Amino acid sequence: MQQNDAQELTGSDIFLIIDAMMRESYVSSAYVGLLFEFLRLRGLDPVVVLGEPWPDTRSDPLRRFPMSEWQRLLSRAQEALQIPAMGLEIGRLITPAHIGILGYALLACANLGEALTRFERYVRLVYDHGPMDTRFNGNSIELEWGEECVHPGQLADELAIAALVQFARNVSDRPLAPDYVCFLNPAPADVTPYREYFGCDVAFEQRSTIVRFPLEQLALPLRQADPALLSILEAQADKLLAELPQGDGFDQTVRLAISRFCRSATPTLNNVASDLKMSGRSLQRKLQSRGLSFQGLLDETRLTLAKDYLRDGHLQLTEVAQMLGYSEQSAFNHAFRRWTGISPRKFRQLLMAGHAP
Repeated sequence: MQQNDAQELTGSDIFLIIDAMMRESYVSSAYVGLLFEFLRLRGLDPVVVLGEPWPDTRSDPLRRFPMSEWQRLLSRAQEALQIPAMGLEIGRLITPAHIGILGYALLACANLGEALTRFERYVRLVYDHGPMDTRFNGNSIELEWGEECVHPGQLADELAIAALVQFARNVSDRPLAPDYVCFLNPAPADVTPYREYFGCDVAFEQRSTIVRFPLEQLALPLRQADPALLSILEAQADKLLAELPQGDGFDQTVRLAISRFCRSATPTLNNVASDLKMSGRSLQRKLQSRGLSFQGLLDETRLTLAKDYLRDGHLQLTEVAQMLGYSEQSAFNHAFRRWTGISPRKFRQLLMAGHAP
């Protein structure tokens, strides 16, 4: 029977299994402490309810829980308590200690915009389930976890966004309300707790998870800003980030090739593949096996380079467009607006005002 089952596995089945293994995601054990704290405050023994010891990060600050294990712990708590919108109740308990070095680094930032920049940079230390995109949308800044992310399920997703918003409220010492929040998950029977907690419209069954903050909130000072301490904590966070698994590095190899072609030629799939001594079809297959696409890497690389170039006030926008491999500035303007929600000129203005991440 086992032999027959193995023979029935198709190439697509094997690809899906490998893809699922490569896309395994993690949460920090310090973050898992939120759930233990929540149960303890309700008079329950977390070890009995969850069947897990209290997470100890003192000897191993990089200890991580697989996302599948995190989902299992949350499900056990839900079965024991049967509380509606439990993710919101857990998320509101967040403190800097629950997210380790990242928490204290965010607390030491000068303003909320600076804290969001650090959060984007170091989020893998706490919640490693896929890339977080930051862009401007009208008068708001938008954080999005899209289709490339592992979908952690309703409880994990709602807890993470609730904790993010609560942490912003804590470090700014203000009852901040996002402009908008949405989830991939089905709508609960009662959406009132979500609207009351976030203080804005909350949508469900969307294509991605999004939280959007008003742009003017980025300048809000934080209650324990400390530039000297921030510098020390960033050095520690950089060291921890460098110790996290980085995959096989193939995506970075492709990004570097794209960067070279942006400056000297058109960064097409075939050009980059030729530079890597393979066919365009082989490059596509290797990227697909890693859950990546050439267009996605091209956009990400161009956006990273564009932000760096726009920080140089001596470069004209036409020069920036050319350095990114665009034959016309209008094409660059259109692409940058699609990536970020604003024009390159507006992004540069926000940079000068200290508002752009």
